[in-house]
Amino acid sequence: MYFINQIPFTFDELPDESVFDLELIKLADNERRFEPEDLYQASYYLMLEECHPLMFVLELENPEMLPVD
Repeated sequence: MYFINQIPFTFDELPDESVFDLELIKLADNERRFEPEDLYQASYYLMLEECHPLMFVLELENPEMLPVD
């Protein structure tokens, strides 16, 4: 899950075999859960504010923290 000021805007898909990875499941169970509606509402808010990074060019404070493609 990727966030802007604690607002989720997108996520990475996990491979199908990850549903059998017990260590990954334990890690995920300790994190906040997001429903599709949560992501939809947060993304909509970011679009209204013209801050959604998938739709608008944004100046980044810490570009070194971005994942490498």
